[in-house]
Amino acid sequence: MRAILLPSFLRCLCLVAALTVPVSAQDLSALARLDAGASTFAGSGAGLKLDLALSQPVPWRVRFLDAPPRLVIDTREVDWTGVSGLTLPETVVAVRAGTFRPGWSRLVVELAAPLAVTVAEMTTATGGARIRLTLDPTDPARFAAEALRPDLPEWAVPDPAQIPAPLPKGTGPVTIVLDPGHGGIDPGAERDGQSEAALMLTFARELKELLVRDGRFSVVLTRDEDVFVPLEARTSIARDAEADLFLSLHADALAEGEAQGATVYTLSDKASDAASAALAERHDRDDLLAGVDLSDQDDVVAEVLMDMARTDTMPRTDRLADAVVRAIKAAEIRMHRHPRQTGGFSVLKTPDIPSVLLELGFLSSAGDFSRLTDPKWRAKMAEAIHAALIDWAGDDAALRALTSP
Repeated sequence: MRAILLPSFLRCLCLVAALTVPVSAQDLSALARLDAGASTFAGSGAGLKLDLALSQPVPWRVRFLDAPPRLVIDTREVDWTGVSGLTLPETVVAVRAGTFRPGWSRLVVELAAPLAVTVAEMTTATGGARIRLTLDPTDPARFAAEALRPDLPEWAVPDPAQIPAPLPKGTGPVTIVLDPGHGGIDPGAERDGQSEAALMLTFARELKELLVRDGRFSVVLTRDEDVFVPLEARTSIARDAEADLFLSLHADALAEGEAQGATVYTLSDKASDAASAALAERHDRDDLLAGVDLSDQDDVVAEVLMDMARTDTMPRTDRLADAVVRAIKAAEIRMHRHPRQTGGFSVLKTPDIPSVLLELGFLSSAGDFSRLTDPKWRAKMAEAIHAALIDWAGDDAALRALTSP
């Protein structure tokens, strides 16, 4: 049987015949994770059945290698932690996993005897996906011939990678903190079994993967699982990471006011409109002085210090917001009729880190909800944000070089 290329795969991968990287050493942004407790390797007579539970769908394919016989599952990208602890039937000798190319994972199942895939499918549901394979016995000659089949054109060795020139930032990559809103006991807006917290975490992971692949960015998430993170902790994470910029991601719901399309918010004492004020009230519970140690200062001195910091930061924030709006429009992604707005969002109040809040859409809008739950639309939005950050970071570095002593 020829290698099976499954829907939504991206172009060109090179293959390796051996895998030596252990699961614990994977250097992944972990777009998806194995749920070992819900996964099984089961014997089926002289055959094998695999049921692998993942946190979300990913591109994947199956192929074989010989001497010894091995089943290979390539994915973009899965953290296979826990797979080595699964109970194995007699038809499986060993299981190992790791990376074989940046951004791509490989699960190798060493077989006790040659097998052929008779069923291969990925099923999806709210909150995850499952890879299911059924393998039945085949003769050694057929297995060897299958393992020797030439690779599919889409998986040929790619052209030499074009290494992007580093941004003129000085030293090191641009550090970005992505803040997927809500989480844990605070699911945010909800609709049809989907929560704002879960959707934003998925998008943040997807965007992180894209930015890390670029090579010019270092990315930190304020949360990488479904947990509650207080507002002050989110801004503290940005300060600890020495962030160059902070991007908070949301997809809220509003019962009143126009709420459709992507919207970029920057900090202001006064909201652009009633809807912005309502959003700020939903997102925030305290008026924080985040990111600056003002414990020894009275209120007047604290305000002066923060105003001084913002004198430099606010123009950089405005340029960041403008770059995001331009890039989203250039990608022909629907935006709110007033795409640049302001509000008193506490999560944006770190005075010396350019910070914006991006409402990707609104779960209260049927159209926005459909787009937010579409992986292709999210990929398009991630590409737009990627372009915006490249544009902003280059301009910001150049402007700061001109004003540096």
